[in-house]
Amino acid sequence: MRDKKDKEKTQITDDPVKNFEKWKRKYNKTKKRVKQVQKTTKKRDYEVERETIQKLVNKYSEINPKEAVKFSDFPLSKKTLKGLHEGQYRQPTEIQRQTIGFALQGRDVLGAAKTGSGKTLAFLIPVLECLYREQWTAMDGLGALIISPTRELAYQTFEVLRKVGKNHEFSAGLVIGGKDLKDESEKIHRTNIIICTPGRLLQHMDETATFHASDLHMLVLDEADRILDMGFADTLNAIIENLPKTRQTLLFSATQTKSVKDLARLSLKNPEYVWVHEQAKFSTPATLEQNYVVCELHQKVNMLFSFLRSHLKKKIIVFFACCKEVQYLFRVFCRLRPGISVLALHGKQQQMKRVEVYNDFVRKTSAVLFATDIAARGLDFPAVNWVLQFDCPEDANTYIHRVGRTARYKEGGEALLVLLPSEEKGMIAQLQDKKVPINKIKVNPEKLVSVQQKLEAFLAQEKEQKERAQRCFVSYLRSVYLMKNKDVFDVFQLKLPEYAMSLGLAVAPRVRFLNKAQQQKSGVMQDNSGAAGHESEDELKSFKAQLKGEQSKSQSSQSEEEEEEEDDDDDVDDDEDEDEETLKPAALQDDDEVNKQHTSGVITVIPIFPLSSVFTRALTLLCLCSDSSDRGGRKRSFSSDSSEDDDSDDEVQQTHVGKKKPRKESTLTPLDTGLSLAEDEELVLHLLGSHS
Repeated sequence: MRDKKDKEKTQITDDPVKNFEKWKRKYNKTKKRVKQVQKTTKKRDYEVERETIQKLVNKYSEINPKEAVKFSDFPLSKKTLKGLHEGQYRQPTEIQRQTIGFALQGRDVLGAAKTGSGKTLAFLIPVLECLYREQWTAMDGLGALIISPTRELAYQTFEVLRKVGKNHEFSAGLVIGGKDLKDESEKIHRTNIIICTPGRLLQHMDETATFHASDLHMLVLDEADRILDMGFADTLNAIIENLPKTRQTLLFSATQTKSVKDLARLSLKNPEYVWVHEQAKFSTPATLEQNYVVCELHQKVNMLFSFLRSHLKKKIIVFFACCKEVQYLFRVFCRLRPGISVLALHGKQQQMKRVEVYNDFVRKTSAVLFATDIAARGLDFPAVNWVLQFDCPEDANTYIHRVGRTARYKEGGEALLVLLPSEEKGMIAQLQDKKVPINKIKVNPEKLVSVQQKLEAFLAQEKEQKERAQRCFVSYLRSVYLMKNKDVFDVFQLKLPEYAMSLGLAVAPRVRFLNKAQQQKSGVMQDNSGAAGHESEDELKSFKAQLKGEQSKSQSSQSEEEEEEEDDDDDVDDDEDEDEETLKPAALQDDDEVNKQHTSGVITVIPIFPLSSVFTRALTLLCLCSDSSDRGGRKRSFSSDSSEDDDSDDEVQQTHVGKKKPRKESTLTPLDTGLSLAEDEELVLHLLGSHS
């Protein structure tokens, strides 16, 4: 009986179904008990996140840049690592390895590296980690401020931030000119990360009442050397005054500043200097092939057209000195049809147009972009094959930034610099000082395609094109004239008639600032020669008295009605189209007699002229240059110190054939100059010297 019961018990135990049911009942009881225990001891999400953040912070001191092969080797948040992975950023570059550690520790950093080395991520990653570490929210306001010198660079940085930081919950804004200020004012106070240009940011600080930066944690200056230069000095100083001093500051550029004066303005605290390529043999990427060519000014347009025709399948950026040059050459090259898509990017465009051109050039695989220096810094155009500098850069730093648009991220690229014969010596010396390897090549003149006749035809057909060509001419001369380095840039060595013809103009326009500069230059030379003669004061006084006496006699014979005609300071000098009228007063017939009367006084003033022609030249020049018939009896001043800041310096006034107003014959006497005799003899010396 007992054996039978034991057998039944063994059969029940060996049944797998019954065993599973028994195990399941036991498991459910245990699971329920564990859940109850966990429920009573479970931490909230923010507490878990705080513990995670603290673990990351504890690892900051253990960062070793040499061992950081991947971004995951850094103590970064999972959200940042996920954004880097989705953005196809796998391995950190050298500048990123050396700066991320210092930035995570809260140190001020001055970082410099070659163009295309990944400086954008070097400051965006610390910005995201700083706000994540502080558990920043939209209600906390502005936490990080990134300032860029140009709108395009700010736009590009914003796009990179959207990729890398999309998993975070921070709010970010792009604050640049060309957008609706009112719309920005309504949202800017809720923005955690602002990427902006200096002028627009200062405008919000002054005009938007709800915007403040009192809680700012991090300030980033992208292309810091450009922002710190004199162009942004006043704006940046005003911005710094509105920022808290207890902030972290990061400065990045390809050509970093070490000026103590500049750094003192930013209130840096024991900054870490990170010069990645300071010991490098060259300051430009090793994969960049650099050459320069010496070309006459009137051949540059032909050389550019020939270059584009021989590189139709390439992606090219051409840098110019000024906006009006880009505007004119862009339009005529579109008419010339070089066989490649032509785009233009310059500061005179509307913001939406600039963004459209930027995106269009990024998408294209073969195109040429005519641009000013707004595209020279920081912009990351993919797969650019050539950078051609049509005009000489301001200095070696500008050259480095321009050529940095190609050969990025260890890719190859080529750069060509076009220099005038007068620019070669000074510019090449600067590049050698900056450790820029560049070779000279020669262009075969026989292979250049001349487009001068086509340009002349375009200008003859369209009046607007001729005006643009004239503005291009004047604007280029002004850019050369305003350059600080006179060892490289000398506007007086330029062959202006040939340059005008290369643009399609029949005659070179004449502009005021160039005439004034020439007069000042001649006046200085004349003053020096006059000082060497040691004129006596008595002879000068005698000359003044005689001049005053003759002027009082001549004023009574002057005609009451004389029509005003401006000098050719502002007008275009079309010598081929119009016959120049020369002022020939009847009183000039007595020049020989006057010359005999006043020869002794003039010889001591200007000893370099022959005795028989000194006073004749003086009187003729005074008469031709004077215009006492100005409206309202207004007298014209010829002093070298006079300055007229009107718009006519930049714009060229046109003259038209057959539309010249008739001029009444003048009855001016030789001494009727319309000038005040209270002016000293330096005026006379200046006028004579300009024609010496």
